[in-house]
Amino acid sequence: MDLEALNAISLQLRRDVVEMVYRTKDGHPGPSFSVADIITALYFEVMNIDSSNPDMIDRDRFVLSKGHSCPVLYAALARRGYFPVEDLYTLRYLHSKLQGHPYAPKTKGLDATTGSLGNGVSIGLGMALAARIQKQANLVYVVTGDGELGEGMIWEAAMAASHQKAANLTVFIDNNNYQSGGTVSEISGPYPIEDKWKAFGWHTQSIDGHDISQILHAVEKAKEERERPSAIICKTVKGNGVSFMVGENSWHKRVYTDEEYRIAMKELGGVV
Repeated sequence: MDLEALNAISLQLRRDVVEMVYRTKDGHPGPSFSVADIITALYFEVMNIDSSNPDMIDRDRFVLSKGHSCPVLYAALARRGYFPVEDLYTLRYLHSKLQGHPYAPKTKGLDATTGSLGNGVSIGLGMALAARIQKQANLVYVVTGDGELGEGMIWEAAMAASHQKAANLTVFIDNNNYQSGGTVSEISGPYPIEDKWKAFGWHTQSIDGHDISQILHAVEKAKEERERPSAIICKTVKGNGVSFMVGENSWHKRVYTDEEYRIAMKELGGVV
């Protein structure tokens, strides 16, 4: 798929998030937007997956460690054909397959239940080591947040992954410099992020997390690694894509008014 098509998909996923949050009156649009381009690249170009055979043994695995960003992941799954797009509008409903954080037993296409921050890298490492033990060639991708790097479990997993030479594990860090309570720098900054991952023995890259061509190139470089797990630090902007959401932390979890909905859909190229 060419870059123009992938960029169009990233806009569609953002529109889906706006529609979901507007209709259901709940959800996390800001952090969904900051990872939308990463999710687009993985689900529509990079990963070996098949919606007609969601449990195939040799599929690549994906773990959304920052589980509150699940609206954009649900949108990607729907657009890849795992379930009808109309199901998106049951986000967070009681008994819905689309819960407020990813719950794998309910949702086709999910590889892991997440939302308790800090667990995703450990889960991904377990998947990567299991694949190696079983002599499977599948790759494992994890998306974690920069605020989430304050969780000690992430660094235990980072140390273990380096020791185990888990080269089939790639972690994307969504470096939007915000967590729910404010900027990461103000609260408990993990900077310099790349130096920390390097110190734990990882192959590291820093890229523009909204440039799909850079994301794809970084993935290819990660695939060339044979001895080290890879960390891709993605410089992103919370709320990227809609003018009144850009860098505005109140959109971490917030519902669109009628007017905000119309503006957001127009800016994202949608029909209102």
